Order: sequence, then structure tokens, then C-alpha cells
Amino acid sequence: MKVAPPLQTIAVAVVVERRKGVTQWSDFSWRPVGVLVGEPAAAPWSKLSEDEERATFYAGVAEIEFHRTATDNYRSNLATGNPSLWIALQPTGAEPPYELLTVTADPAEGEALTETGSDLVEAVPMPATIQDAVAAFVAEHHVDHAFVKRKRDRANPEAMGRRAPLGSEKHR
Repeated sequence: MKVAPPLQTIAVAVVVERRKGVTQWSDFSWRPVGVLVGEPAAAPWSKLSEDEERATFYAGVAEIEFHRTATDNYRSNLATGNPSLWIALQPTGAEPPYELLTVTADPAEGEALTETGSDLVEAVPMPATIQDAVAAFVAEHHVDHAFVKRKRDRANPEAMGRRAPLGSEKHR
């Protein structure tokens, strides 16, 4: 299936946090904690801050894509009062431990990203400038569609009659 190109994109820098592990099975736990609008001059996986318990890193830049067909989902996201962006990181098995997969403002797409079970997906607060851009995109491109309940076709009772078994002479 061919996906239509996005009508608009916004570049965001993803910030992830590494915390000391609390179990004997992991040294660290990772999670996305936020986004910054724009593209910083720092290299991906640059350390932003560190203390005894945690460190934050700039993981890289992602493009949030806006599609006309998802405006209803964007609108629902904004209506929650606490709009979110969903960040997906994929394990690399090497250093750095994750690669940035995507960032989306579509809650349905964010939920779908969790289906693999191996990727790290986290919802983070949507910055106000992105909220404004999403609201403007929805205002420009959203089209309300009237709900039309489909009616079922009436069953043909003759077509539901008894048939001969597959291996019989009548069936051939």
C-alpha cells in the first residue's frame, strides 16, 4: 500500500533519559522524556546533563509528519487537555543502545508503534509551539464526514440451501 506524502513536517530533537537500574538484571533503564523544536547543532547521542542517578541525551532529530487523513486523530489529541507526542526508539544491540525510529502526534499511530513489543515507545508532552502548528493544520485540512450506517444485504434463502458434499458426483 502506497502512503501519500505528508502535507507538512516539523523537525524535533528528541531527549532521552538513562537511569540507573533498580534490579540486578539491568544496569540502566532508558525512556524518551521530551522533544525540543528544531534541530540543535549537537551530534546525536550527546550528553546533555548527568547526576548520580540519571543522565539525559540528545538522541537525534525526527520529522513529525502531518497527513490530511489523520486530522480527526490530531484533533482528539489536542482535545485531551494534555496533548502528547509518541516517540519510538528501536534497540540497536550496540552503542548507542537505541536508534530514533519516529515521532508522531497521531494517538492511533502511537498505539500501533507498541505492537512490536521490542521497541521503546513513550508518550511525552507536546510543546506549545507544536500544539499551535497541529491546531493550524487541523483548522486548514480537517473535513467532517457524516456517519452513514450501512445496511446489510438481505440474505438469499435459496443460496443458503443444503449443498452436496464436496466429493460427491452432484458437486462436480
